[in-house]
Amino acid sequence: MAARGHVQDPNDRRLRPIYDYLDNGNNKMAIQQADKLLKKHRDLHCAKVLKAIGLQRTGKQDEAFTLAQEVANLEPTDDNSLQALTILYREMHRPELVTKLYEAAVRKVPTSEEYHSHLFMAYARVGEYKKMQQAGMALYKIVPKNPYYFWSVMSLVMQAISAQDEKLSHTMFLPLAERMVEKMVKEEKIEAEAEVQLYFMILERLGKYVEALEVVRGQLGEKLTSELQSRENKCMLLYHQLKHWPECNALSCKLLLKNPDDWQFYLSYFDSLFHLIDQSWTPPEEGDHCTEGEVHCSVSQAISFVEERLAAEEAKESRPLRGPYLARLELIRRLRQRSCSEEQQLVGEPLELMFQYFVKFGDKPCCITDLKVFLELLMPDQYVQFINRLTEAVPLGEAGEDDVALPGDTRALQRHLCVAQLGRCLGLQHALDTDGKLALIRELKIHYHHGLQFGKNCLKTELQFSDMYCLMAAHVYVDLWMETGNEQMLWQCLGLLEEGLSHSPSNAQFKLLLLLLFCRLGAFEPVVDLYSSLDAKHVQHDTIGYLLTRYAESLGQFAAASQSCNFSLRFFHSNQKDTSEYIIQAYKYGAFEKIPEFIAFRNRLNNSLHFAQVRTERMLLDLYLEADISSTLEESVKSMSLCPEEDDIPWDNIRDNRDLTVFVSWNPKDRQLNEEHRQRSVEEEALWLKIRSVTLRLVGCLSGLCHPPSVRNSEKTTENGVAAKPSTLQPLLSQMESTLSQAAQFTERHSQHQYPILGPPSTRLAQALASGSCQCQLSALQLPIHLQELEAAGLDQSAELQAQISNLFKSLTVQLQDTLNKCKGDLLEVKDGRCKAQPSLLENLVYFVETICVVLWVSNYCGSTLRPLKSSLQKKKKKKKDATAVTPVVLSGFQEFTSSLQSLLSQALEHIKGQESHLTALKMESLSLEGLSQTEEEGAFTKTVMDKVQSSYLRSLQEIGDLLRKRVDTLKSLKI
Repeated sequence: MAARGHVQDPNDRRLRPIYDYLDNGNNKMAIQQADKLLKKHRDLHCAKVLKAIGLQRTGKQDEAFTLAQEVANLEPTDDNSLQALTILYREMHRPELVTKLYEAAVRKVPTSEEYHSHLFMAYARVGEYKKMQQAGMALYKIVPKNPYYFWSVMSLVMQAISAQDEKLSHTMFLPLAERMVEKMVKEEKIEAEAEVQLYFMILERLGKYVEALEVVRGQLGEKLTSELQSRENKCMLLYHQLKHWPECNALSCKLLLKNPDDWQFYLSYFDSLFHLIDQSWTPPEEGDHCTEGEVHCSVSQAISFVEERLAAEEAKESRPLRGPYLARLELIRRLRQRSCSEEQQLVGEPLELMFQYFVKFGDKPCCITDLKVFLELLMPDQYVQFINRLTEAVPLGEAGEDDVALPGDTRALQRHLCVAQLGRCLGLQHALDTDGKLALIRELKIHYHHGLQFGKNCLKTELQFSDMYCLMAAHVYVDLWMETGNEQMLWQCLGLLEEGLSHSPSNAQFKLLLLLLFCRLGAFEPVVDLYSSLDAKHVQHDTIGYLLTRYAESLGQFAAASQSCNFSLRFFHSNQKDTSEYIIQAYKYGAFEKIPEFIAFRNRLNNSLHFAQVRTERMLLDLYLEADISSTLEESVKSMSLCPEEDDIPWDNIRDNRDLTVFVSWNPKDRQLNEEHRQRSVEEEALWLKIRSVTLRLVGCLSGLCHPPSVRNSEKTTENGVAAKPSTLQPLLSQMESTLSQAAQFTERHSQHQYPILGPPSTRLAQALASGSCQCQLSALQLPIHLQELEAAGLDQSAELQAQISNLFKSLTVQLQDTLNKCKGDLLEVKDGRCKAQPSLLENLVYFVETICVVLWVSNYCGSTLRPLKSSLQKKKKKKKDATAVTPVVLSGFQEFTSSLQSLLSQALEHIKGQESHLTALKMESLSLEGLSQTEEEGAFTKTVMDKVQSSYLRSLQEIGDLLRKRVDTLKSLKI
């Protein structure tokens, strides 16, 4: 809370109990204590603000805001009140009000360094860069300290970065910032490294690389000491920008002599070398080659240089470094790309060199990732030879009862594991037939179980040495499942991963693969705990959150879906606030180069595709679960502050931040995720998001139409911004039609193309279109347009329109019946003692529920429109005393439609009940071992998996059934 250091001040003593209550979360006592204090000391403004904080935290935002504004209007200047108001406004997410507070304080106490610096930081929170510049200079004039001056300079740089007009940045903001720093340089007032870093940043953004190079090399560059080789790294960067290849090459040589294991400098060395060769560069006959020293400009010099580094490593008594050995392979790759076959032969034969590398470093876990990059240097006919040679170099014991030779220690185990991984990378495992793969799985399992003895003393948080055998065996099971369609392979795979997790509870790869496969089976219940145990932190909610949120709602686990959306949304919502704090800390400590990075990070998250998806899905989910059950549709939409007229998704700047390489994979290149897959996935995700977003806005628009006519004609209603213009409905319907048309074309175009199993999961798009739910929802949402026409025309003059609406009701019933028919069938189908899951039936059932919700909201609107029409008709009948008058078509059509809905919901509930009985009756134990070659222990893990799937299906059916039963109650209120 606020500062409480001045014990001498009697007010501090009086306020202390309130601070303590707030700090301990006892907000009610804090409010009571504040009230007691205010009775005795009415002018103690801080007590009033602390009371407001207590009110805010107990959910009484309006009262808190009123109380805070009373104090803010008095323009307080005491530190306690200002800090308490700052805390309150931050909790209210109103940082712009903090700026007004300190503007007033600075006006009243213009010489206060503290208030000026608080004002600067308040502007920083809201990104008011121009005002920050002015505040920084005002502060420097009061207290001429360098940091304040450079705050102002950095604010100019931020104006340049955030300016829409790039020309303005380069002609006004950056040159002004440069002149301000140059003034300090001339006056020799530069004191800190941060100030030099800022000068370098300005020159770099202006493209003045020569001047930047002079700064780094000169006296100012001596201050760049916080990072290792900071000056050299900056020089290298500038040489690359200036295309000064001789200097780049010479500096790389120098740095590699100091540290022969620094990979980035090998890359710079080779890049510059081949640029020099392409330019036919030759060193001058006299004098130095360049300012950095000797330059290498031929392949022979490069070969000699790498060989010298290798000789130096070989001569060492200690273990050699990996860099020079990998540099030799990198040189071969570059020469091959340039078709320099003669020079390549001088370096050596790739197979032999990779074998030598394996002999030296094969017992390191990094060996596989090092060699994997260079496997393309081998010819396909060398693959088997290469793996055989590596296998011979692995020290294995005698073959035991299982005819499998096993390693005697962890180093031998690591070598054998590396060979197995390289074999998979080369596609040798994929080339095996079904029997070959089953034999491979058996061998990998033996190695896995044998390797567990080496990790008996491992902590729970440590991984077992042989975990990768288990994971690879799981991957081979997945291969068999994908190739043969035999679901027994999938059950065994899940059982094996469960076993792996029992020995290595912290293995993230086991959890991720289990999570993926459970979702593929339609079982979401076990996934929640798996994802939770991954303990995803901060940005991971954006990068891997899609694995969870993609399936949550579609598998009928609505409570878990709500929770998983909250996981992600909590992170995104705190991002804005947290980033502001990072920026303020960067200003305080002079880490200026980090500020643009923080802002870019914030923008990246605000424009995240996953953020837009989760926000949209969460709102739709809330409506499906609550609207017209616990509150009216209108109230639900209002509480979301949803404005149907505004599309708040930044389509032009949308960013795909998903980590699609989160799964460990040893697949060969033709089976890996490629750029085409990525682009197609983003296109598919954006299309699905557009459908969901337009659906949400249409529902919001529908709620606006439910207002009484007097309100309906107004432009907008309520301060929450719910649009209520009937004219919004038609453009949104047109948008929905065109998006569905694009989606149908997309699915038709890519129906034969599957993503790799370890790649991005497909969206719900294809299944939603196949179930007919999207088209059915569109048909339903077109009804209000016709009802509005009917309302305008009246029942007497609208026979044709009534017939049209009545036909729409009938058509909608047929479509809904068709959607429900696609849900029929057993979720777990048992044939010949084998168990096959059909998760698509569960997804179709969820689509039916969503569609029913939309249809009921539309029906509610229809009922509210038809009721007054029927009532006025009955009044006319009474006046005319005409009891034989025929009921208008639209009224009888609506009554038939509501009866049909009743029947459909009964059918759906009957189907769910039947499925629950079928699942409960299934004896999973007898199924789990039948037809599977498993030990008793393995069978127990497979049984556990099957039980989890069964339990998850029952949970999904229960939640779907509960929601449908609530909707049956809604249906009862539709009678007209």
